[in-house]
Amino acid sequence: MGQHVIKMPDIGEGIAQVELVEWFVKVGDTVTEDQVLADVMTDKATVEIPSPVSGQVIALGASPGQTMAVGSELIRLEVEGAGNLKEDRTAQPAPTPAAPVPAAPAPSVAAAPTAPAENATSSVPAPAAAGARPLASPAVRKRAWDAGIDLAKLQGSGPAGRILHADLDRGQPAAQSAFAGAQADRVEQLQVIGLRRKIAERMQQATQRAAHFSYVEEIDVTALEALRQQLNAKWGEARGRLTLLPLLVRALVVALRDFPQLNARYDDERQVIERHSAVHVGIATQGDHGLLVPVLRNAQGADLWANAREIARIAEAARRGKAERDILSGSTITLTSLGALGGIVSTPVLNLPEVAIVGVNRMVERAVVVDGQIVVRKMMNLSSSFDHRVVDGMDAARFIQAVRLLLEQPATLFLD
Repeated sequence: MGQHVIKMPDIGEGIAQVELVEWFVKVGDTVTEDQVLADVMTDKATVEIPSPVSGQVIALGASPGQTMAVGSELIRLEVEGAGNLKEDRTAQPAPTPAAPVPAAPAPSVAAAPTAPAENATSSVPAPAAAGARPLASPAVRKRAWDAGIDLAKLQGSGPAGRILHADLDRGQPAAQSAFAGAQADRVEQLQVIGLRRKIAERMQQATQRAAHFSYVEEIDVTALEALRQQLNAKWGEARGRLTLLPLLVRALVVALRDFPQLNARYDDERQVIERHSAVHVGIATQGDHGLLVPVLRNAQGADLWANAREIARIAEAARRGKAERDILSGSTITLTSLGALGGIVSTPVLNLPEVAIVGVNRMVERAVVVDGQIVVRKMMNLSSSFDHRVVDGMDAARFIQAVRLLLEQPATLFLD
């Protein structure tokens, strides 16, 4: 038998280190060739690491949440044959992963020396003197704290008046504080790792580096919704049913022809704005583990149904956590929507290095005035954010107004 070390592979794009997200094996498990050992996360995506050999796990190289350099030891297996370690290295102890630092224990309370009872004939110890610390073990103190019981008001039945669990069980009403009926507050500590850590880092970076400003516009989407229903009635079975998203994407594509400065990415380290002729729309998607932004590439070159199918494909991949790295990078402007939960107004955070993000709020029916008459219309707000370092307020407002006109007069979406 020999030992085989699997090192963290180079997964391309110049990545020097990754974060270990999750182990799918443990020490003692038997693994087979091509079995997935772990998930690791780069700046862009989660990547599965398979085993190139079969064997038994004898050591793991890191704990979830730790950062590992490319080329470092990921896992060590015991395998048939000589393995890939030299003989003079097989005797070395296997690496021990760094364990999470345990919470510091509460300082123990030193027990006071037992004093002789003043009245040897008394079977009930007297309560602690005023100002004196009641005698009780740390476990009893914690239980009393959780239950809202004031130990100073209890008579302990233990040696020297020590308060026992049985004394808490008796629950003398006079001894309980005003909070005795309150439920214990159980605090669950969750380590921020993997996708949640990446989201936190990107959101913090976006708010710290970009100069956000938001602009909200109300849009009458009655005609747009009527068009969508007509298209679905005629072409839904043959081409697939349309949501509002591909129509909104089409509005962005057409409006950006006149506002190319918003279809851009800002490299603030090089002080360079990169304007793109192709429109690569990021579609903000909520997955099981957090928010991802898969990219609808070259939206300007496809019709409504082709874009709708691609949006469905990349969104599903993101939701299942199976989006490849190229799906999650390269967007030039982002579209975000909470659907029925969209609220009235939102302030979306930029998807750096982009300079614009368009947010879609909930569509509602309400009474509005049209040509002096009160009528019921379908209304929706667009809540959008921009990077004020490179986008002027006037340009942002004109862009959203252009989008509004396109959506309110949907026939113009298809005019070249």
